[in-house]
Amino acid sequence: MPIVPITPPQPVAISSGFDYVTVDAERRRVYAAHTGSQTLLIVNADSGQEIGQVQTGPSHGVAVNPETGHVYTGDGEARTVSEVDPIAQKVLATTDVAGNVDAIAYDPVEHRIYADEDDGTRMFVIDSRTMKSVGTVALPGHKPEYLAIDPQSHKIYQNIANLSEFVVIDPKRLTVVQTIKTPGIANNHPLQLDTDLRHIYVGGRHDANSGILQTYDMDGNLLGQTNYAGRFDQCDVDSRTHNLYCAGDGAITVFHDSGKQTTIVARYPTHEDTYTVAVDKKTGTFWTVWAGKVGDFIQGFVLK
Repeated sequence: MPIVPITPPQPVAISSGFDYVTVDAERRRVYAAHTGSQTLLIVNADSGQEIGQVQTGPSHGVAVNPETGHVYTGDGEARTVSEVDPIAQKVLATTDVAGNVDAIAYDPVEHRIYADEDDGTRMFVIDSRTMKSVGTVALPGHKPEYLAIDPQSHKIYQNIANLSEFVVIDPKRLTVVQTIKTPGIANNHPLQLDTDLRHIYVGGRHDANSGILQTYDMDGNLLGQTNYAGRFDQCDVDSRTHNLYCAGDGAITVFHDSGKQTTIVARYPTHEDTYTVAVDKKTGTFWTVWAGKVGDFIQGFVLK
């Protein structure tokens, strides 16, 4: 089951770093946090061609409102969360938070933006209709990494990298209600939720040369684990196909969850600075970005 490029690497303006990537499948857009250039990169999800960049500050997390198509970003230095109109290519509203923002997730039913604090101890919660704060969640440890929202219960699942665990947050009380240890994993990084299988995936380092991807049920029970070489930064799951796409160590690795076990089905070497990936839930195309010595690029792939 090979990974096949659908475009050559497409150059984008401004040489700098990248963080999170996401895809708006309905509106055919790819969004990437362009950290060094302090912009939100907007790319056509069919051609890979750059559409524009919006000045947002050095953003990290990126999330899409499926109703409006607006994008939420978090400034990693100015301590703000912003709402961006990607059609008008401008920032519509900005709200201050109490710390630097890393990952962002959006719940379209509750109209809430969840933004965790980079190397911090808090999660900031914002009402997307007013762009005002509705509260702060106290987190254990000091290094939250990646979060996911259960569309059924609306609970939030948050990795805590320095404690080798993830926690479950009650959206009504805005408190941690469960802690799940991840034995064998150090520096938890990617966390994803397959909404169909009701499986949670957590990845991290096992030792200096290898990593582990663990699969949990929604109650926090460990169902299995898969060893892999190297390390991953961002992963993204397609709940239609139960494929998990992970980026890191200069490659894209694809896992498949059969419902009974999760196995590696494909791997494709990319640029050495590839750390982030997002899948198009409509077409199955997945996209990665990187910033290299000769410039910045985006490239699309498909699993054949």
